[in-house]
Amino acid sequence: MARNAITAAAAGDQTGEQESVVVHVQLRPRRGSTRKCLAALAALAAEHEDVVFAVTGLSKDDRVVRVTVGVDLGPRTAVARFSPQAQAAYAFVSALFTSLYDHMPVYTAEPSGAERAAATTLLEHVTAGVARADALPVDALDALPGSSVAHSPIPSPRLPGPGERIPA
Repeated sequence: MARNAITAAAAGDQTGEQESVVVHVQLRPRRGSTRKCLAALAALAAEHEDVVFAVTGLSKDDRVVRVTVGVDLGPRTAVARFSPQAQAAYAFVSALFTSLYDHMPVYTAEPSGAERAAATTLLEHVTAGVARADALPVDALDALPGSSVAHSPIPSPRLPGPGERIPA
């Protein structure tokens, strides 16, 4: 994923001679499957080596993590003519929706400044190979700056009481 991902700063600084078109797709994995989602995204990126994309936004709430992926379709004039770069990007977006459907992909607007900052922090942690004090890899959620939702452990399901059991 690193060899073809552009940084979040570069995604926002597309001031070349021709305006580039970026499509944002948001993946919303449940909090427990964030690593699985990012691994699937990396595997998909390996299949589409010629597509330029980046994790442009990252946020969370009490149930899901919202990972925003910005896919560069290329210069606006080339997109209108279905250039090879645009066709490859469309194929990548299509594959996002078909192969990562468990992570509830949706088209979305450009991420906010806070979401971009969180994505930048995550990418810096991943590229630097930061590890926790206990030598385990950093969790994607640990890289998020302060969130409005407190990190609470998920309680285990309770067992049914004697009067609640249904005979088989």
